[in-house]
Amino acid sequence: MGQVTVRINGYSYSVGCEEGQEQHLQAMAQEVERRIDRIRAIGGHSGEGRLLALAALLMADEIHDLTEEKMSADTAHQLAQGRQARIENERRRDQLEHLVERAENIAAALEHD
Repeated sequence: MGQVTVRINGYSYSVGCEEGQEQHLQAMAQEVERRIDRIRAIGGHSGEGRLLALAALLMADEIHDLTEEKMSADTAHQLAQGRQARIENERRRDQLEHLVERAENIAAALEHD
């Protein structure tokens, strides 16, 4: 197992990685550092934890955007249809529950007559 020391926000971190992945890990640390620099540029001068959390959120947002861009229009359409079908199924379930309740009330009323 390889090990590399990365520098993020002025702090050094020793991190283990697969053999041969040291340069990749250094590049990823530089990506995090770039996000921290962006946060500082817009006035985000707060604690270490907050800076790292904001950098992680920026990266997560970028991943989200890339994932949506890669999704085909057909897949997006199928997902939308699936969401609509779930909503429709919930509506039908509610209607069925209401009908069952009415039927039970009618049956109870007939038993008492």
